[in-house]
Amino acid sequence: MARPDLLSLQRPLRRWAGAALAAALLVLTLAALWGNWSQYTIMQSVSAESARTDAYQIAAYLSMRQEALVQGVLSEPDGEEREAVTGVTDELRAAVQNLVAIDPEKAVRNARIVRDMTALERATATYVAALDRGDEVAARQILEDDLEPVCEQIRTDLLTARDVQLTEYAASLDRAERDSGLLVLGTALTMLLSVGFLTVLGLRERTHRRAIERMAIHDALTGLPNRTAFQERTERALAAARADCGTATVLMLDLDGFKEVNDNFGHHAGDALLVQVAHRLRRAVRGGDTVSRLGGDEFAVLLAGADAELGEVVAERITEAFNEPFVVDGIALDIEVSIGIVTTGGEADTATVMQSADTAMYAAKQHRLGFTRFDPEQAHQTASRLSLLGDLRRALDTDGEIELHYQPKIAIDTGAVIGAEALARWRHPVRGVVAPFDFIPVLEGTSLIHRFTARVLDLALTQARQWVDEGHRIPVAVNVSTRCLLDVSFPDTVTKALNQTGLPGDMLCIEITESTVMANPELAISVLRRIRELGVRTAIDDFGTGYSSMAYLKILPVDEIKVDRSFVKDMAIDHNNYVLVESTVDLGHNLGLAVVAEGVEDEPTVAALQDLGCDTAQGYHYAKPLPAEHFNDYLARRSVPR
Repeated sequence: MARPDLLSLQRPLRRWAGAALAAALLVLTLAALWGNWSQYTIMQSVSAESARTDAYQIAAYLSMRQEALVQGVLSEPDGEEREAVTGVTDELRAAVQNLVAIDPEKAVRNARIVRDMTALERATATYVAALDRGDEVAARQILEDDLEPVCEQIRTDLLTARDVQLTEYAASLDRAERDSGLLVLGTALTMLLSVGFLTVLGLRERTHRRAIERMAIHDALTGLPNRTAFQERTERALAAARADCGTATVLMLDLDGFKEVNDNFGHHAGDALLVQVAHRLRRAVRGGDTVSRLGGDEFAVLLAGADAELGEVVAERITEAFNEPFVVDGIALDIEVSIGIVTTGGEADTATVMQSADTAMYAAKQHRLGFTRFDPEQAHQTASRLSLLGDLRRALDTDGEIELHYQPKIAIDTGAVIGAEALARWRHPVRGVVAPFDFIPVLEGTSLIHRFTARVLDLALTQARQWVDEGHRIPVAVNVSTRCLLDVSFPDTVTKALNQTGLPGDMLCIEITESTVMANPELAISVLRRIRELGVRTAIDDFGTGYSSMAYLKILPVDEIKVDRSFVKDMAIDHNNYVLVESTVDLGHNLGLAVVAEGVEDEPTVAALQDLGCDTAQGYHYAKPLPAEHFNDYLARRSVPR
């Protein structure tokens, strides 16, 4: 009789267990609903703060751009700035109106900005009208009395508001993180109370297994599919293309300037940048396309069923997505992207397709094309490039292959040699003399450019030391690439080279191009200031061929500008070139800068430069770049300051 009793006891126990399980499931369901709603509320709050932060960032950027444009219009009334002023003013108005709409809590402050915006629009219209009448005096008065004060007030208010909003946004993120943590804790406790230790253990095991599976095919930082997942999806897309006689397109992407971000702002900034890049890439492709992070700053896009034309359309959209600066820790970063494109009907395997896209990407990077399709000839060029890099690395490990030629810089008024530009030459043991344009661009795409520049500095300053010891004071000028100028340790490299030769800083001149500075103006200015503190002179090379902003030019820590040879060569017979050189000489002197004319090839050009008051000349009229021993012979025939 005991067993029936036991059975009778087990039946209500089972019913109780079933009821308890149903109750636990109900609790879990309610907890999940509450958790989802709470998480949704948190995300909505963070999203709203993020939108307000973006709006203030955009408005602040537009206010600074509008101020730079109205200043630029005065010097070039018919330039591109004239057309852009009205459009930027309208964009700024729209941005301010957006602030008012999305941030009603700051009504008083935003109302003041709106009033100032109205004053700015009136002043801008009056300013532009004065320029259209050709009344430069009135325009300048309006700029100084009306435009600049209201621009400064708007900019100050927007930057202050932006900083406040960034603080509020950071606080909202902290709150969201805290609330999310509490939410997770509460959910975990509810699960423990509802389903017991064994159920929790099973759920955790299953969650852990899924996380491992996801980690195996996804990038932990960006959440994008990783290389393994991309290869699997590409294999499926190629198989589908073969079966349907269709096509598939692969894009390989690499960020230009990412290393400088890591070096100068830290890896946390680099990680934040990669997350933003991933977000923009997702927005630039179609819904069914695959965006993957392969590693480092390398991404890939798979366009299943897409032809070559669509591949270029997507590449163009991605390139345009990078036109807007990335904002990391309040710092605007201008990052470009190089893209290689391969379209295949499925005849090639995945490894070949990805290698071909990678080859095209490096071709786009080397030639600064933005994006380019794969050409079989690129594979040969890539192999040649890798071979060349290997030879360059070996050349930097030995002495004698890298040598310098020196082109004299002549004082136009006295004819004396007052300096020399050091120009690198590579004497390859098999290929012979390799022209600079064949190996310098290859170096600039790699970290080897730092070792190469250090070698050139050492060689140039050693030669200058020898000339000083022989009684000739001839400062040397060395060209510096973007990678070196944007390296915060570069001033230390210059210091080391000067100390090794015992020369003062004014025996060295660092030459940079306009595009080098504009790659990151703030960082470039900081590095240039540190270099000038050493007594080293700085010069803008090839002036007039780049796109430097006048707003930056007036604050750049430089000592001289070098007028590009394309303007100088025919200035004696080409009136337009003459006027351009004349304007550059006047501009340089008005800014307190010395002016050097490059590409001087005949006496009439020298006479024209002398009439304009140009300080220094350089070109084949005086001498081509000479090896050091031939330069010494040249010195013996010329007047040299001692």
